[in-house]
Amino acid sequence: MERKIELQPMPVMIGRGDREGRLVLVDGELVAVLVRLDGDTHAADVRGQWFLEAGFGPLDTKRHPTFTDPEEAKRWVLSQFDGNG
Repeated sequence: MERKIELQPMPVMIGRGDREGRLVLVDGELVAVLVRLDGDTHAADVRGQWFLEAGFGPLDTKRHPTFTDPEEAKRWVLSQFDGNG
């Protein structure tokens, strides 16, 4: 079964300068919150990447990966649902 994945833009109040976020929905259910690492507190090598701020269901993990862009995050999310993570 092919899953429908959506990324909905949503500002996130983190408090470190990071504001741009995405709600990640799979088949209409919230499974994650992604935040773009923009604040000055982040090292240059991760600034601009996307961080798994929170995960739910299969994404509720102690691991909080970063992604170069939302498309990479989408592929990772789907891999967790498919058991390939």
